[in-house]
Amino acid sequence: MIYLLLSIIFNALLFVIIKLFAKFNIDALPALVINYIVAFGVGLFFLDQQINPQSVIESNWFYGSVLLGIVFIGTFYATTLTSQINGLSVASVASKMSVIIPITLGVLLYNETLGIIKVSGIILALIAVYFTSKKETGEIQKISNLIYPILVFIGAGTIDSSLKYLQTHHVASNEIGLFSSITFLCAFSVGVLMLTIQAIKGQLQMNGRNILGGIILGIPNYFSLYFLVKMLEAKAFQSATLFTIHNISIVVVSTFVGILFFKEKISIRNAFGIALALFALYLVTY
Repeated sequence: MIYLLLSIIFNALLFVIIKLFAKFNIDALPALVINYIVAFGVGLFFLDQQINPQSVIESNWFYGSVLLGIVFIGTFYATTLTSQINGLSVASVASKMSVIIPITLGVLLYNETLGIIKVSGIILALIAVYFTSKKETGEIQKISNLIYPILVFIGAGTIDSSLKYLQTHHVASNEIGLFSSITFLCAFSVGVLMLTIQAIKGQLQMNGRNILGGIILGIPNYFSLYFLVKMLEAKAFQSATLFTIHNISIVVVSTFVGILFFKEKISIRNAFGIALALFALYLVTY
């Protein structure tokens, strides 16, 4: 249970830092790339074992880690574009609604059972995500703009599902720190390629603000992944229950942080979403 709580806290902290990016005019992509190398460095600092490149490449989870690194940075970039084009609320809803993917795979791959009460709780949780996240005008004005929210939905769902699969079948308990570090290194490598393309096009803006933002983001980012994998390893709940609790809690905590620290207004719709979220949490843990 402690790993679930820590994962929620660190993921909510990422929301706060990313929100500050806009306030301080920090360019997302350069900061994101810096963040991944910092997260890798944090992982190395806490590792109690030496990294053997040959052993890492030969490990069962290595190619999954490479895939996750690509999906990590691709999903974040798609989230940024969705926020810019469709609004932050659309990006948030698309990301958190993706909980449907790991829930479905949990039933299909791990023979998990869902009673009527849990199903009702999951449905209410999805509705709660929409109402709680809807803090600004955000809509799909053109069919062509659907591509970015769809990519966020698929990417976020792929991350959760892949982590569950890798943790279940390939990542040993004593390798979680190493796995997390290598995943961030892979994301950094892809990010460097993206920055190189930007530099060739003359669009790269690398300044002190972007570097500092990346450093601040990288530290909690490492722990958000580390504790998420530890949470899955603990098996306190079925994955359907676990991912529902995890995602809806992040939305609720992030909403309260927005109200308390960013003076965001809470509408009747938001309040209804929070109340619905708390009831949904009760049902899925019933």
